[in-house]
Amino acid sequence: MWTRWRMASLLAVAFAAGPRAGAQTASERIAQGDRAYADLQARTALDQYRLALSIEPKSYEALCKASRVEVDLAEGLDAGPDHDSLQANAQRHAEAAIAVNPRNAEGHFALARALGRKALSLGTMDRIRYAKLIRQEALAALRYDSLHAGAIHVMGSWNAEIMRVNGFERAFAKRFLGAEVFGEANWEAAQRLMEKAVRLDPDRLVHHLDLGSIYADRGDKAGAREQFLFVIRAPLRQFNDPLYKKRAAERLKKL
Repeated sequence: MWTRWRMASLLAVAFAAGPRAGAQTASERIAQGDRAYADLQARTALDQYRLALSIEPKSYEALCKASRVEVDLAEGLDAGPDHDSLQANAQRHAEAAIAVNPRNAEGHFALARALGRKALSLGTMDRIRYAKLIRQEALAALRYDSLHAGAIHVMGSWNAEIMRVNGFERAFAKRFLGAEVFGEANWEAAQRLMEKAVRLDPDRLVHHLDLGSIYADRGDKAGAREQFLFVIRAPLRQFNDPLYKKRAAERLKKL
């Protein structure tokens, strides 16, 4: 009787302890997500980062990386529920990261990037409204890391996008939206900042793609062609590189 009761107790303890012993930590889930992301498996990476957050909801690293992948995935989708859900979650995770650690560049960059990608799907005036927030977060990232290539890219894109808005709409924004800062945007800053992003992170194809677009907008066809061809010929390193190659080929045809 004693032996039977003791065996039952040991089995119960083993059953209860077994899943705990085999459970993965948030750090392990993040590491699995990193490996999947390096293998260009963005959906799998996102699943792992979300599992890490289910274990440790305030993991700054998981929040930033989840936001990054959500923006990556949304970028390749047409407008629709999946796209909108990914964009909303990217913004939510970036804001949560900033709440956890407001004095680090990655969270602010994640929010600037999430807002920037969302703005590209909006109409001109809504895009202008977002521009103030995007600039604010990119500059916050640069306060904590002055050589953050991603944040520098965002500021280059910010200048370019404002300059692509026609003069009447920029004037309207300055007068009625309190966006005097738009008067600071210029093509020289757009080009200088994007060239700096390319120098700091030359393997990131989106830097080259957006620099080529700035050259094209400024009438430098030779410079634009060089950047677009670089994107087309470069090896795949990031999840959205096939998308960037496609866009570079389309822009090259239009030169």
